[in-house]
Amino acid sequence: MTKNILTILFLGWFVNTSLAQNTLQIKVISAESKEIILGANVLIKNTSIGNTTDFNGLAIINKIPNGEQTLVISYVGFKTEEKTIIFPRKNTILTIELHENEDTLETIVIQATRSKRTIAKIPTRIEVVGAEELGEKAIMNSANIAMILRESTGIQMQQTSANSANQSIRIQGLDGRFTQLLKDGFPLFGGFSNGLSIMQIPPLDLQQVEIVKGSSSTLYGGGAIAGLVNLVSKIPKEEKELNIMLDVTSRKGKTLNAFYSKRNDKFGITFYTSKNLQNAVDVNSDHFSDIPKVRSFSINPSLFYYPNEKVFWRWSLNSTIEKRTGGDLDAIDHNPSANHTFFEENKSERYTSQLTYNKEISDDKRFNFKNSISYFKRDLSLPNHQFFGKQFASFTEATYALYSEKLEWVFGANIITENFSEKLINNLDRSYSQNTFGSFVQNSWNFKENITLESGLRTDYNNNYGVFILPRASLFIEINDKVTSRIGGGLGYKIPTIFTEDAELRSYQNVLPINTSNFKAETSIGFNADINYSKRIFNNNILLSFNQLFFYTQLKNSLILKQQGNNYQFVNARKSLNSFGFETNLKLKYKDLTLFTNYAYNNVKINNTQKILTPKHSFGSVLMYEVHNNWRIGYEAYYKSSQLRTDLSKTPNFWTMGFMIMKTYKNINIYANFENFADTKQQNYQTMIMPPHNNPTFTDIWAPTDGFIFNTGILIEL
Repeated sequence: MTKNILTILFLGWFVNTSLAQNTLQIKVISAESKEIILGANVLIKNTSIGNTTDFNGLAIINKIPNGEQTLVISYVGFKTEEKTIIFPRKNTILTIELHENEDTLETIVIQATRSKRTIAKIPTRIEVVGAEELGEKAIMNSANIAMILRESTGIQMQQTSANSANQSIRIQGLDGRFTQLLKDGFPLFGGFSNGLSIMQIPPLDLQQVEIVKGSSSTLYGGGAIAGLVNLVSKIPKEEKELNIMLDVTSRKGKTLNAFYSKRNDKFGITFYTSKNLQNAVDVNSDHFSDIPKVRSFSINPSLFYYPNEKVFWRWSLNSTIEKRTGGDLDAIDHNPSANHTFFEENKSERYTSQLTYNKEISDDKRFNFKNSISYFKRDLSLPNHQFFGKQFASFTEATYALYSEKLEWVFGANIITENFSEKLINNLDRSYSQNTFGSFVQNSWNFKENITLESGLRTDYNNNYGVFILPRASLFIEINDKVTSRIGGGLGYKIPTIFTEDAELRSYQNVLPINTSNFKAETSIGFNADINYSKRIFNNNILLSFNQLFFYTQLKNSLILKQQGNNYQFVNARKSLNSFGFETNLKLKYKDLTLFTNYAYNNVKINNTQKILTPKHSFGSVLMYEVHNNWRIGYEAYYKSSQLRTDLSKTPNFWTMGFMIMKTYKNINIYANFENFADTKQQNYQTMIMPPHNNPTFTDIWAPTDGFIFNTGILIEL
């Protein structure tokens, strides 16, 4: 009898113990980039029960006892997270977000190169503007991303119109057409649509901005001779995010931005909208606008579908409608008179659809498909000239990736189409059609523990200019735990169109079309090398980070716009354009204080003459005091050396300075920004407009035209 009772008690204990063993599936992602983290450790505290995350960021833990248990999640470069859970629980799937460690860039996963490697281990040199810095720049300019790019080392924002304030991005002194702008890996802003792109991309829905300097045509095709900028959008997470931002400026500007995101098990959504109202402002009292009148509206919804943990769909729509008018103030206000008739009006519409499909076939295989279709319309009107055009473009890409401990392979193919049609005025038709078919292979080979070689080969065929073969290679060397180095180079090309900075300056008036039968594509060869040093000094109280970059690009067959009578004709330059120089970046961090300093030397020459409107020397410094969720106070100063005007005369050098302050009260951020408070502007040095008043000509633009701007606002984060 006693034996039977003991047997029953033992069986009851065994069954109860078995039933008390729980299973939990944990997905670990980066809180900043929302990318999965491979190799994170997940342990039950004070036990040996645990696992590591796989290629999908998943870890499955079995035999978890009932009761209160504490999960410990850790990974190099992230702050360790602890989460207490009571078992048993109904939901057996849990997502954990790890926050980046402020002392390292190890955690940032780059999307532009299609690799799963983090920024600290990737051979291609990439600069990243993270979420916090994007928030800071959004405060300084909530309407577009010009501020974000202008304050990066070696990048110059070149204003191309005194009236509409259009801007073009220059990397390492090369014109804007040589930088490829991407949105989540889609080249959406090329050709005809490039002229207004920078001014029509608001920053509030961006998670990070990736900047690759140097020839990058192997990655995404033609147009990336100077480099590429990839704008990475936010993706939804389980916790709802709602941001509302209202900004007003001392120069009669108002911007309202709103962003919302939310995800459940199967579906997610992000929704962004922006409205910008800017009245025309005459800064220097010459009766012409130095800041144009702008009416702009953007709306960007995205829908996400997750049928299972291995499949991901995303569909996005980006749309912007804008009217931008500059010139004589009376003409802008629709009150012209005999001597007050000049205006420049840009009406534009931009619509883009993006579709992404991603499937993790297995732990070491992945398939990705992308497609975008875009439409851009621009009507440019002056009193005696009109230029109306439409552009339809598409991008389709499929890639297949293989991963192992030492090797990564990416095989892909894409098709890029661009069709521009112009409304005939004065029998001048510059319409064209371009189709480019490309295939590529990329490889990352970690052939030693501290050395990784990244190589690639692309072959493109263009229906007008034939075949381009583009090799590329980059080497990453980890000398020790404090010093790393990268060396790389490759070939590039750019299909010529009339949409250049020189043609934009002339509003495309009397600019003749390019005859593809006797014209050559622009081609390049480029190299860069850098060294990075990071260490804690002065008893570990100060974090020091240092980066030194050297670069060289040779551009052949570059486009030159020459005057022929009353017309302007593009020709290929006979001699090469050479851009070489270096960039120096230094960061010092002590407790809540951070100091950034940078210097860039750009020697850009053609025919032994420095390139027009290109400063050789640039310097910048930012001092930031930041207490998380409390205060953010910053001071910045930037220097540009003298430049050559079109007539080869030299401009003065100049400084600009800014100051910003933000105070956080729980979910409310109140800020004030004093941009260019020294009121540096080109009008301080020379007259901007040459008579007659009703048909003026405008001087080269080499310095700010808007002067001091104070803006203030509120950012609500719910």
